[in-house]
Amino acid sequence: MTEQPEPLRPLKTWSHLAKNRRRPDEYEIVSTNLMWNRDESTPPEAAKDMFVHEWHKKYRYVSPLKHSDWDGFRDPDKIVYRTYNIIQDGQETYVENLVDEYNNLEHDKGLTPDWLTVLEQVYTPGRYLANTLMMSAGYGTAFGKSSTIANCFTYQSADALRLLSRIAYRTAELKKSHPDRGFGGSELETWENGSHWQGFRELMERSLVAYDVGEHFVALNLVAKPAVDEAFLVEFASAARHADDDLAALITDSHLRDSERCGRWSKSLVEFCGDEPGNMDVINNWLETWVPLAEKAVEGLMSAVPGADAGAANGRARDFRKGLGLAL
Repeated sequence: MTEQPEPLRPLKTWSHLAKNRRRPDEYEIVSTNLMWNRDESTPPEAAKDMFVHEWHKKYRYVSPLKHSDWDGFRDPDKIVYRTYNIIQDGQETYVENLVDEYNNLEHDKGLTPDWLTVLEQVYTPGRYLANTLMMSAGYGTAFGKSSTIANCFTYQSADALRLLSRIAYRTAELKKSHPDRGFGGSELETWENGSHWQGFRELMERSLVAYDVGEHFVALNLVAKPAVDEAFLVEFASAARHADDDLAALITDSHLRDSERCGRWSKSLVEFCGDEPGNMDVINNWLETWVPLAEKAVEGLMSAVPGADAGAANGRARDFRKGLGLAL
C-alpha cells in the first residue's frame, strides 16, 4: 500500500518573515526581500555574458563595501509608498498655503534688487542641482544591494523631485512679478558658467559616475547631500531671512525635513555596514576623495550668498559624519 504524503501545513506568514515569530508590520510585508538578483548566482534577466550582467558583477556584486546579509537593513522611519504620500501631501499642502498667503501680500514685488540677484544666481538655478540629486538617488534605486536600501533611495529621489518642482514653480512666480529680470531664462547659463556653481557641478557630475554602489552611497549620502543641505538649504534660508524673504526661508525649511529623514536612514546604513570588519576603513578611504570636492563646492556657492558662512556649513557636514564614527 502506497503511503500518502503528509499534507503541507499552510504558513501563517511569508516564509522569509516566519523566523521573526511575530506578526509582520506593513513595512516588512511590502519592503523586504524583494530582489531576486541579489548576487552573481542570480543575474539580471539576461544571459550571463551580456553587458548588463557584467555591470552588476563589477559595480554591485563585488563592491568593496560588503555585508553578509544586506536584506537585514531596515529604514528607521519604516517609510512605505502609502505613508510617504501621506507625509508629502501634508508638506505640500503647508507650502501651497504659504505661497497663497504671501502672494496675497504681493511678497515678491517687495524683494530688494540685491536679493533678487541672489535668487537669480543661486536659488532658481538650483533646480539643476536638484535634478542631479534626483538622478544620483535614482542610481541607488536601480542598483541598491537590497530592496530596503533601494526603497530609501527611491523616496530620496522623490524628495529631490519635490525640491526641483518647487524651485521651478517659484521661478515662474518670480518671472511674473519681475519680468525685466532673467528668471526662467538665465538659469542654465548660470549653472553651466557661473563660477560659484562650478564646484557643485564637478561634485555632482562625479557622483553620477561613481558606479560602485558602495562608493556611490558614500559620495551622495555622506558627502554631496550633506553639502547641499548645509549650503543650499540651511545657509540660504538664513540669508533669506536677513533679506526679509521669509517665504523662501519657510519653503526651504520644509525641504529640510526631507533631508533629516535622509540623514536618519544614511546613519542607520553606516551603522549596519559597521557590523562587518573593514567596512569603516573602506568608507573612510572614499571620504578622502570626496570630502575635499564637497567643501570646495560649498565655498564656491556661499561666495554668492550674502552673509553665508561656508566654514560653518562644512563644519556641520563634518559633524554629521563624525557622529557616525567616520574620520572626515
